[in-house]
Amino acid sequence: MIMTLTTTTRISQDWPCQVKTPGSYDWERSAAKWLRELVPARYASYPALIRHPVLLARHAQIQVQHEVRVARTALQTARAELPVLGIPESVIEHTIKLYAAEVMQLQHIARSVRAVTEALVGHSTGR
Repeated sequence: MIMTLTTTTRISQDWPCQVKTPGSYDWERSAAKWLRELVPARYASYPALIRHPVLLARHAQIQVQHEVRVARTALQTARAELPVLGIPESVIEHTIKLYAAEVMQLQHIARSVRAVTEALVGHSTGR
């Protein structure tokens, strides 16, 4: 007998394209693979994080939150600190745009991690 999985989970616009739809075959593995890419490489080998995708998701949330703070700090201090380092004005302007874009990208990733985390938690509590 062949069983097919169906899901009524609604995918948000923040759902990462690298992660399969919750409830589909092997979706947790795709979620864990994507989440491992968001944490420092040394964490990817920790047994607890390998065996528990929800724990990995929690760590990825914390990691991305810190990255958002770092990018915001870099953005907020660039105009005052970069000239002192001898950085030309044109490079400073480019760098400010780069940091602003990075903050936006990281905020999107943070929303994606939250969506995946919610799905993993819902899946693990629904067992």
